[in-house]
Amino acid sequence: MKLEAIIGLEIHAQIATKTKMFCSCDNNAFGAPPNSRICPVCTGQPGVLPVPNKKALELGVKAALALNCEIPRNSKFDRKNYFYPDLPYGYQISQFDEPISVNGKVEISLNGEKKEIGITRLHLENDAGKLSHVGNFSLCDYNRAGTPLMEIVSEPDLRSAAEAKIYAEEIQKILQFVGSSNADLFKGEMRFDASVSLREVGTDKLNPRAEIKNLNSFRALESAIDFEIGRQKKLWSANKIPDSDSTVGWDEEKGETFLMRAKESAADYHYFPEPDIPALVLEKEFVESLRSELPELPLARRERFVAELGITDDDARNLTESKNLANYFEEVAKISGNAKKSAAWILSELLARLHEAEITIEEQKITAENLGQLVKKISTGEISGKIGKEIFPEMWATGQAVEKIIESKGLKQISDGGEIEKLLDEAITKNPDAIADFQNGKERALGAIVGEVMKLSKGQANPAKVNELLKKKLAE
Repeated sequence: MKLEAIIGLEIHAQIATKTKMFCSCDNNAFGAPPNSRICPVCTGQPGVLPVPNKKALELGVKAALALNCEIPRNSKFDRKNYFYPDLPYGYQISQFDEPISVNGKVEISLNGEKKEIGITRLHLENDAGKLSHVGNFSLCDYNRAGTPLMEIVSEPDLRSAAEAKIYAEEIQKILQFVGSSNADLFKGEMRFDASVSLREVGTDKLNPRAEIKNLNSFRALESAIDFEIGRQKKLWSANKIPDSDSTVGWDEEKGETFLMRAKESAADYHYFPEPDIPALVLEKEFVESLRSELPELPLARRERFVAELGITDDDARNLTESKNLANYFEEVAKISGNAKKSAAWILSELLARLHEAEITIEEQKITAENLGQLVKKISTGEISGKIGKEIFPEMWATGQAVEKIIESKGLKQISDGGEIEKLLDEAITKNPDAIADFQNGKERALGAIVGEVMKLSKGQANPAKVNELLKKKLAE
């Protein structure tokens, strides 16, 4: 019996607003003392009234448009009833049957093959607080309670853990490019629930699924799905096919899922319209004004980089990991006039240092103007690549312009014909065997002469000029 995995994701991403979803509390609580960003509204005190955050609505709609969703004119909030200690109201304000968006799609690429993943809906809701378990006690920090969330629900179109990971990464990039969410996994601004089931290849039936809750990294997402697929395959092999939905957790240390409870259904939550918030009417003019603000999205930008700038698919993918990195590369390429060399310097030299220093492209000191000028000087032969690699560490440390570093370190390239002639004469005298080999038809032997000139000039001789004058001298 041949089985295939049927996978759907629910992605929860915090919306990048200054204040919470239904109150004016500070939405930036990362690193803040516990319970220092709260008020009667977000802690569900009796008699309070929620007021929807207009900016959260705008950013949610922009994200939905970027995900190719339809935006219905009418929408509403609902009460999703369940009790948990980190949910002060005893219910969550979410959206059920009339969300702000439906019927979207995202294209992903795996091993060169493109695939479209359907999106059922993107809806808005408020987050719960955070529980910390210490010994026999559970401590609750309500700073996160009321944080605006968007929940992006995919169709069950994913067929492997690798596809799920790539899809989640693509969603993260889109949200960041649009500015709807910072989607910082380290800060807990993006989390995943993955639903996994199996079925016989060739059938359309959807079997009972296991929903893996609260995955907080791409690695955990991929590992948990892989494990769950393996676990369910063993059940099928033993003819113990799951007959009901379940909710499972992920144990990072053990590398396995564990049963938490039976999966809740919509009926269990007793949804009903939120009585304290009027229904939403999203006029066409409002939606189209937000659509006009959308930037070029990651996929379109990758394709343009390949088509117009001539860089590889892999390089384009790496350079669009973030909007700021893509902007930086494009500016460097424009200044240098050499997109391929610009990509190489950013991906090999700059990103290596960023990863080592654990900082972002915005936090480092080398401006796009400076790196562009460095690449330009190398491309035009004004300086050699070797000199460029001597200059780069100084640029990284100080942020100084290329010209100033060249002058201060005396690294200007030697292009004067007279000076190079003298260096060539000395190199030829030191390497008579190379000249003899060349005269016997071995053109590669000239590399030894060029190398000697570069050594004598401490890397400052113009390689193109050296080769030109050497061939001219040997032809005489």
